[in-house]
Amino acid sequence: QVQLVESGGGSVQAGGSLRLSCVAAAYSYWTMGWFRQAPGKEREGVAATNRGSGHTMYRDSVKGRFTISRDNAKNTLDLQMNSLKPEDTAVYYCAATDFYLSPPKMVVSDFKYWGQGTQVTVSS
Repeated sequence: QVQLVESGGGSVQAGGSLRLSCVAAAYSYWTMGWFRQAPGKEREGVAATNRGSGHTMYRDSVKGRFTISRDNAKNTLDLQMNSLKPEDTAVYYCAATDFYLSPPKMVVSDFKYWGQGTQVTVSS
């Protein structure tokens, strides 16, 4: 059974930091990523990375502030979020695919497996 479980969400003030973690049960996927969805908006990619090459991609608005990392031995995927802004407020989802996406573009329809989401709220 495919299972992705996120943790680490919460509420912070602008400029603060949070670290999200995702555990993939029983399988190490080729490409994994973080997505987010704010109320009334479409789900969007935040960052993604490939197993093996370590190739990563970030959406422009988070470059220099967020860092994605994975531990293939532990099947975990983390997202370190620094200098958070109110516009980062959203439900954040861990996602994975059986395919090797090169480059790891963050297209929602390319990712088959999703976690339940974790809320991140940034206040001004």
